[in-house]
Amino acid sequence: MASPLLLDGKGTAAQIREELKAANSQRRAAGQRPPLLAAVLVGNDGGSESYVAHKIKACVEVGFESRLLRFASNISQNELLSVVNGLNHDDQVDGFIVQLPLPPHIDAQVINLAIDPTKDVDGFHPVNVGRMALGLPTFLPATPSGICELLRRNGIVTSGMHAVILGRSAIVGAPLAQLLARPQEPGNCTVTLCHSRTQALKEHCLRADLLVAAMGKPGFVTADMVKPGAVVVDVGTTRVEDRHRQSGFVLRGDVAFDEVAPLCRAITPVPGGVGPMTIASLLTNTWQAATAS
Repeated sequence: MASPLLLDGKGTAAQIREELKAANSQRRAAGQRPPLLAAVLVGNDGGSESYVAHKIKACVEVGFESRLLRFASNISQNELLSVVNGLNHDDQVDGFIVQLPLPPHIDAQVINLAIDPTKDVDGFHPVNVGRMALGLPTFLPATPSGICELLRRNGIVTSGMHAVILGRSAIVGAPLAQLLARPQEPGNCTVTLCHSRTQALKEHCLRADLLVAAMGKPGFVTADMVKPGAVVVDVGTTRVEDRHRQSGFVLRGDVAFDEVAPLCRAITPVPGGVGPMTIASLLTNTWQAATAS
């Protein structure tokens, strides 16, 4: 089999940022302010710090305004709700995110429900999830939307494919299943959504034309689980200790890339695959929020 198409999320995301940058330049030339994305960061989780830093950097690159609100991990739930309420009523803020995970004493669902759906650029509020399910215009969850856009921009036609998704989270697996089943491109797939209670998991994977791994288990998907010619999307980004690196860790995906890639028609790398597309989708949602009125 020929070498697989590498689904370069880093390069594709750069294209999207250039498009947003050009559109934003026109907006500013017309005398309108740039979109503003705010991020709420609670505590000092290393992964969250890194994710938020990348999002702010991306805002700067396309000319968006950004605002970072940092709070200690002992902030109370009511105090955080007050912060959310303030952002809801701030006319200068087009969209905002509350970075997950939150400390155990804060109910993330309560915080999510308090976010104004018109500023929910993460696409997690039930109003936006419901609109997505009905096929209405809305903010799409960033990672599933980014995956679909990566497939579209790389010429992967999904219509008629059997898509198998490993992982049913509300952030990735469940919404992606809906997007891939919708009557448009990318979409029109027959979707199997697998999870920790799925039996005969390997057999399901071997039937997949499009296999999406979103489990958070490094190297879980091996060559004997992949149908030759399949398209494989790896959402996993787990920090694995590596004493030979200055950082002390390396990012590993859910797919054993070196052994799976030779079988594939197309595959995403880790890092540089889905991650950059998630941030690009967040910027797209922020642009949508700023230009909606």
